[in-house]
Amino acid sequence: MSLFSKKNIELLKKPLNLDNPVTIQVLGICSALAVTVKLKPALVMGLSVMVVTAFSNLVISLMRNSIPPRIRIIVQLVVVATMVILVDQLLRAFVYDVSKQLSVYVGLIITNCIIMGRLEAYAMANKPWPSFLDGIGNGIGYAVILVAVAFMRELFGSGTLFGYKVLPKALFDAGYINNGMMIMPTMALILVGVIIWIQKSYNKELIDKD
Repeated sequence: MSLFSKKNIELLKKPLNLDNPVTIQVLGICSALAVTVKLKPALVMGLSVMVVTAFSNLVISLMRNSIPPRIRIIVQLVVVATMVILVDQLLRAFVYDVSKQLSVYVGLIITNCIIMGRLEAYAMANKPWPSFLDGIGNGIGYAVILVAVAFMRELFGSGTLFGYKVLPKALFDAGYINNGMMIMPTMALILVGVIIWIQKSYNKELIDKD
């Protein structure tokens, strides 16, 4: 079988839209509220979850035939925790300022429903390569939503992107004021709701599924 067969490509594409882990499966909502005030932490968080999901899926798939059913959740947690520790150490080494901003949320990747859900629903029943692609696809799908929400919140809440001012001074001189509501957790939830509405408006199959 080709490494990038049509079926394998679907594993990468479907979580971006029709089976998005945040907007369709409604998983990982907590971090969407907590780390999307600024674009940079949201991007790093999304990439971190993608790496953890992909490699956890790969390891569990390789081990799936030797894991006793009664302790499979414990084994999955150990694998995920190991991956999270490795990612956390890499963040501390190379992007320490972002690591401090993410604080405890990196550690909480261990309990992210997306990761445990993919391990249980996919990696435990499929071969390593498809499982790896499934992890990447769901990680990217998660990251896309985080980045989209963070983009709107930082732009209209702080007038910046990646910490750099992008709105012209003339706009503020004309009376524009940054919207303080955008940096509140409630607005993140509203933005996720708007994304879900837009997504379902352009995908009739999602409406039929409901």
